[in-house]
Amino acid sequence: MASTPLLKTQQIQVGGMDCASCAAKIETALAGLTGVAAVSVSAATERLTISYDPASLTEAEINQRLVSLGYRAIAPTPQGDGEPQDLKPGSGEFDLPAEIIPVLFVVALLAGGMIFGESLQNTPYGWGEYAVLLPAYLVSGSTVLKAAGRNILRGQFFDENFLMAIATLGAIAIHELPEAVAVMLFYRIGELFQESAVGRSRRSIKALLGVRPDIAHRQVEGSIQAVAPETVAVGEIIVVKPGEKIPLDGEVLAGTSQVDTSALTGESIPRRVNVGSTVLAGMINQTGILTLRVTKLFGESSIAKILDLVENATHKKAATEKLITRFARYYTPIVVILSLLIALLPPLLIPGATHQAWVYRALILLVISCPCGLVISIPLGYFGGVGGAAKRGILIKGSTFLDALTTVKTVVFDKTGTLTQGVFKVTAIVPKKGFSESELITLAAQAESHSNHPIAQSIREAYGQSINDPEVTDYAEIAGHGIRAKVNGQILLVGSDRLLQREKINPDPCAASGTIVHLAVNQSYAGYILIADEIKPDAAQAIGDLKHLGIAQTVMLTGDNERVAQEVAQQLGLDAYIAELLPEGKVEAIERILHRSGQGKVVFVGDGINDAPVIARADIGMAMGGLGSDAAIETADVVIMTDAPSKVAEAIQIAQKTRKIVLQNIALAMGVKAIFILLGIMGVATLWEAVFADVGVALLAILNATRAIK
Repeated sequence: MASTPLLKTQQIQVGGMDCASCAAKIETALAGLTGVAAVSVSAATERLTISYDPASLTEAEINQRLVSLGYRAIAPTPQGDGEPQDLKPGSGEFDLPAEIIPVLFVVALLAGGMIFGESLQNTPYGWGEYAVLLPAYLVSGSTVLKAAGRNILRGQFFDENFLMAIATLGAIAIHELPEAVAVMLFYRIGELFQESAVGRSRRSIKALLGVRPDIAHRQVEGSIQAVAPETVAVGEIIVVKPGEKIPLDGEVLAGTSQVDTSALTGESIPRRVNVGSTVLAGMINQTGILTLRVTKLFGESSIAKILDLVENATHKKAATEKLITRFARYYTPIVVILSLLIALLPPLLIPGATHQAWVYRALILLVISCPCGLVISIPLGYFGGVGGAAKRGILIKGSTFLDALTTVKTVVFDKTGTLTQGVFKVTAIVPKKGFSESELITLAAQAESHSNHPIAQSIREAYGQSINDPEVTDYAEIAGHGIRAKVNGQILLVGSDRLLQREKINPDPCAASGTIVHLAVNQSYAGYILIADEIKPDAAQAIGDLKHLGIAQTVMLTGDNERVAQEVAQQLGLDAYIAELLPEGKVEAIERILHRSGQGKVVFVGDGINDAPVIARADIGMAMGGLGSDAAIETADVVIMTDAPSKVAEAIQIAQKTRKIVLQNIALAMGVKAIFILLGIMGVATLWEAVFADVGVALLAILNATRAIK
């Protein structure tokens, strides 16, 4: 049996990439190389991600292929003192003064050629017109002509450069010099506006990524050293001054302050922190000096995960993006063939039709059919949607999930820590059969001494004293039921109704509101402890917003008892709930919901380790990222950094708006192009109108796409 090759995944910054058609060209070329398993190029971040077999392909060969396509690989900047390694941008910014001078030169020559056109044409062989307008054509079209020539030599005939070159050279051949120059001039002006729009989008993305901390002040033997956050180890001490970004996740050892969490959560209200508080990398310390013990390496910190998600979001492309990329690949050859047919057939088949008139109409078709605006605006729209969501504390791990959110019909919530605070407090201790309250809470705390469950923590907090571990033996957690342990020779059972029923112990009936923890000593019922968990302030709003967005069903899954689940569901206005679920029962429940959902997508929102399998099984998994477990966050497709359930509806709303912008761009580009193609074939439109329509549509589509990031 042949072994699977060990693949290497690498990211390369690419220089010279101007639009998404460039990205599609690179993807197509690299995908054909031997050993390449997957390749994705983001025009917005100018980054190539490629997975390949190092035994069949080398990095040098990849770079060589990029150069042969007219692009270049940009090496990372050297890492200096206190400066994290980063990648330089390859394009997207341009020097306006350097660009405007040749444009003004061409405008002057074109104006002169048109004003004195008749006199220039009356010179021998019309050399006067050629002398004035050919230099204007070459200056305005040099970039396009060189790119087209370079691509033709490499066997790449069909792209926007080829379309523009053929159209304008054809115009010169039929002695329409002013229009040939105008096409190139307006195309170049359109490119400048396009570069400006793309540059603004990239600057917005860079501003979003600007939350990356640059320096950490590490405390070593009484002195402070400025170092790169990547060099700080877990357990080391760092100091954060007012106004500085917190460089790593950590626990406050000394100091109190207000911290701005907006970079992570999108929330504008500062949060107060003091000794014992947890702070995250990317927050901004506003008022006091904080001394922190680092709890996570930079690569595992919240801000590093956000940066990685935002920068790489376009690698998981939406179906619409893939469709447009494939469309552009076949669209250009079809347009060229159609243009040839329009230029050649009518003069042969229609009496009185001239070659010059129909060649002119074919040239109009070539100009108006340039797909650049369409193929750049759609990826920009999706990238803007992902970036805009990140600004609001919603991390979407790719445009494919953004697209999927638009078809959601069912949202399923975990209860504890998702719809409720997940912070339990003992509200009542009810002893039975001669036990006192103090005896009951003491025995329960001892039995729960080794558990990390929030309910166990609340019982230990209510007890409030240290526990002598040697007194606790034979400790065992029974998943979904509770705890069995021996304390000072007594067998204790602490847990739910199910645990006591399993042991054939009958608890006293109780109708209290909250989570009930029963206690049995030596198979005899000893009483119960009532624990309350508050509903999150925005939970009811979250359910209302989802219904307003057209979500057909909202469901809650919980391991809690029927009575508590029913009360929470009624308070929040949920459509359904399933209570008393074991961890494996949640997976079975989501399976049933998926089976009933039909074409509509199912979202599951959870936060705990036991939610990870359910998050993975749902069509779209969402995790509460502020307090949620790492397992849930890694498994999820969407991470909510604020732990606010209302963000679920906001994520769906962002997805719907992004989708609307993308569909607007498709309709605009295809509709206008179709109209002008018909007008051109009928002889109504001219090359002037064609180039205005092409450039105008591209600019409108790109500017519309940049709305998504806002």
